[in-house]
Amino acid sequence: MDLTEIYRIISLKLSGWVNIFIKMLPNIFFASIVLVIGFFVAKKLSKLILKLVARISGNITLNNLIGSVIHVFLISITLFTALSILKLDKAVTSMLAGAGIIGLALAFAFQDIAANFICGIFISFRKPLHIGDIVKVKDYMGKVEEINLRDTVLRTFQGEMVIIPNKDVFQNPIENFSLLGKRRIDLTIGVSYGDDLEKVRAVTLAAVKGIEHLSNEDEVTLFFREFGDSSINFIVRMWIKSPEQIDYLTGCSEAIIRIKKAFDKNDITVPFPIRTLDFGIKGGKTLKEMMP
Repeated sequence: MDLTEIYRIISLKLSGWVNIFIKMLPNIFFASIVLVIGFFVAKKLSKLILKLVARISGNITLNNLIGSVIHVFLISITLFTALSILKLDKAVTSMLAGAGIIGLALAFAFQDIAANFICGIFISFRKPLHIGDIVKVKDYMGKVEEINLRDTVLRTFQGEMVIIPNKDVFQNPIENFSLLGKRRIDLTIGVSYGDDLEKVRAVTLAAVKGIEHLSNEDEVTLFFREFGDSSINFIVRMWIKSPEQIDYLTGCSEAIIRIKKAFDKNDITVPFPIRTLDFGIKGGKTLKEMMP
């Protein structure tokens, strides 16, 4: 093959490409307009949607992520539309097929991460807990320090930082002690079988009045529950107007001190867990006194 033939072949190829380019000029022009308008609309629309999402969710990280996903989605639609105008349908089909295969492979490889991520999105919208809430999730109880898209961070009352995957947070019961703004103290107490139960009720209710942080809206209640081995057991229920753990523990401690002092003053016995032979009714009598 001589140089003339080579020149002719190259010229034919170049002229063919030039003709195709000239024929495609209207499509290229129209595709360019679609790209410019599409990029502009994607930017404005993603900002608008981001503002709407921010009204529902207070999670800044989630809001920015949703805004980015929407922006990328709109840009992808614009690119695919431009490629279709340029009659590159096969390229579009190949890109979509490749994206689907890659997405499926990633879904299997990172299914736990994806589950935590999706649960984090649901938590951000449903808001079963907030930063600063006192909650119990599974076996962990403490104050919420962070709510991320993948995990939730609790600071326990022992000062430990616990990182719980959002899947465990979302799929397990959540005990939120801060939603009501108050907490209930349940004290179980036992008194001797020889004590007057009406007197026990009156003395106990009087003793717990005036405890710090005690709610004025909720009544203190007392219920006798059972005949125990060495005592009659009852429960005292009272509400404190604070969900904080230190106020809860202080209320419990103050109630125990007040009830113990009141029982000592009124000769009410909190019996030890022992076995006794009682030959009388109140207080009992010795075996010698019972003998004829």
